[in-house]
Parts: sequence; structure tokens; C-alpha cells
Amino acid sequence: MNQPVNQPVKRIGVIGGGQLAWMMADAAKRLSIALAIQTPSPSDPAVSIAAHTVFAPIADANGSAKLAAFSDAITFENEFVDLAALRSLSQTGIQFFPSLDSLAPLLDKYEQRCFLRDRGLPTPAFAVFDPAKLPDSYPVVLKSRRLGYDGQGTFICRDRAALEAVLQKFPVADPLSHWLLEGFVPFDRELAVMVARSQQNEIVVYPVVETQQENQVCQRVIVTPDFDSAVVEQVESIARSLLQSLDYVGIMGIEFFLTQDGKVLVNETAPRTHNSGHYSLDACVTSQFEQQLRAVSGLPLGSSALTVHGAVMVNLLGYETAELDYAEKRQQIAQIPRSHLYWYGKSQSRPGRKLGHVTVLLDEGNRDRALQIAQRVESIWYPG
Repeated sequence: MNQPVNQPVKRIGVIGGGQLAWMMADAAKRLSIALAIQTPSPSDPAVSIAAHTVFAPIADANGSAKLAAFSDAITFENEFVDLAALRSLSQTGIQFFPSLDSLAPLLDKYEQRCFLRDRGLPTPAFAVFDPAKLPDSYPVVLKSRRLGYDGQGTFICRDRAALEAVLQKFPVADPLSHWLLEGFVPFDRELAVMVARSQQNEIVVYPVVETQQENQVCQRVIVTPDFDSAVVEQVESIARSLLQSLDYVGIMGIEFFLTQDGKVLVNETAPRTHNSGHYSLDACVTSQFEQQLRAVSGLPLGSSALTVHGAVMVNLLGYETAELDYAEKRQQIAQIPRSHLYWYGKSQSRPGRKLGHVTVLLDEGNRDRALQIAQRVESIWYPG
């Protein structure tokens, strides 16, 4: 079990220095918390806001040991860590939130699926991929068990030829330990929720949102109260049950499929702040970033309530390989009423890379209006 610290900590280390760590800055300042980060590159976004930076790869436990010298507790911006190496550090008294035991069932997608199934939480049909036993029916979903994100490592295969083409393009030494095979879910919508749990076992669930993907990368998040109460109850029940089962401390993003008959299936989890919760910076009493710091530092959790009738968040994704700041496009987007634009300061653009996001607050919780605004943002951002 996680043991609560006696006093709220004032120095938090973050393994990872991308935009998720960067967006913790304002909350850290309000809470009088000093952030130290571990990240490989001086150009990573969070370097500019950190009280101290350890330049080391994310999976470098020696770097994490150096980070601990500037931290009273350590949390994570991403899950691409060397868990076994970090365990040796935890034995020296370094506190990790979420704990390494909480992370262990989540980092491998097959093991995550098994954990969910064994606790009665609904998931798509799944199995270890065996190249000697190719499926008879399609479509299927082939996923990398580790290190996949933003659609990378996930392939929707419509037929056997498509599956074989993926295997040929991405050969691996041991397909059994590398790939997960899932049944394709003909969903009605994709949903997500942020949920946080404190060291004192307090749980706070954020509003259920709709996510819309392009090329398996989240492009829009629609925050409107148009879900049936039964759907919301399913999502909240799953979220609470999962964090309790894991004895999890911190914030987690959970993605779901909503089937055409109103059932909810867990798609994936993200044991950290998550793209689907960015809207909370401007639309909630407590942002997901402040909530993470509150949980890790031992403070009481804040309210997750909306402060507006609705919102829409649009990711500003790279669509070319270039070194540009897109200042003119950003100025046009910022002129949209009630818009809040965040530019991550990345020096290079490439297709699919998250360069920034914009959240537009709504006067009413109307999904059609949210989609209209999203289309307006995208018409400015994307060429053609």
C-alpha cells in the first residue's frame, strides 16, 4: 500500500520533459512546488520551466537517481521507463507516485488487458499474437505491447494481406512477446475520462468526454453533457474500480469504446496526465496538471467540476516536416472568441507531432456547435 507523506512535499521530480510536464508549471507556481525534470534534450518544452533539469534518457535509472536528489517525490510524464531499474531506486526510499507496483500491470498492453479482465472490467476480445495462427475473420487490430503512443504501433488490418504487410514492414525477433491481437470494435463513439486518486484514498472523476481520432491520433475532444446517465455511470464505475484495484496515486487517463448498444469497453489507459484532459486547464475548477501535483504532494484533491457549459479542444498536429513556428496561423486561431491556445515551443514539425492545442469555451453544451468550432480551427491550421 502507498503510505501518505506526513507533510505536503514542495519538490516534485518529473520523469519526462515534454509538453505534459511543461503544462504543470502554472499549477506548481500556485502550489509553491518546485519542479525538477529528467529529459534527454535541452530543447524539450519543460526545460524552460524547471527549477532543475537532469539531462538523461527517460529509461535511464541513473538519471532518475540524480533527479531524486532534487525531489521529495517523483512522478511520470510518460510510461517509457525501465521499471526493473527504478525498483532498485525505490528500495533506497525514493517515493514514486503512482507507485511502481501500480504501474507494473499497465505498461505492457497485453498484461494491462489481463489485469482488466481478471477484475471484471470490460475490454475488447484479445490474445497474444501468434504468427503461426493467423486469424480467420477480419478486421482485427494489431498492437505493439510496449511503447506505442499517438497511434504508433497500432494497425487496423482489414484482411489477411494487410496483416501480413504489417508483419513484413515491422519484423520483430519474438512476435509472441511483441504483439497483441484485438478484436475490432465497431464503436459508436470513442470516450475518455480523467480520474485522480489521492494518498488518502480520495477519488475525483472528471467529466466524460468524446474524443475523435484522425489516423489513430486524437485530434478533437468534445466536452458536452450529452451522454446517457447509464453510460456515464459505467465509465465512472470502471474508473473508480481500476484506481482502487491498483492502489493508484495520481491522475490517469482512460480511453473507452462506446458500442452501438450503449456498452462501454476499456480501450487503453495512460498512467499520467493525458491529451484528453487538456480542456481542464480552462474549463474546470482544477486542471488535470494541478490535480496530479496535488495527489503526488499529499494535498487534498481539487474539484473537477466544469466552470463552463461546454468546450472543445483541438490538437494542432504537424502536417509537414519543417522548422516553423506557424505564427500567422496561431494568431488567426487566437482570434476565435473564448479560445485559449497553447504552443509547446517545439522547434521541428513532422506529420502527426503534437505542436500545440487550442481549447474554445462554449456558451452552451452543444455538440454540433463544438464540431463547427473544431472545423473552423482545422480550416485555419491545415493547408487546403
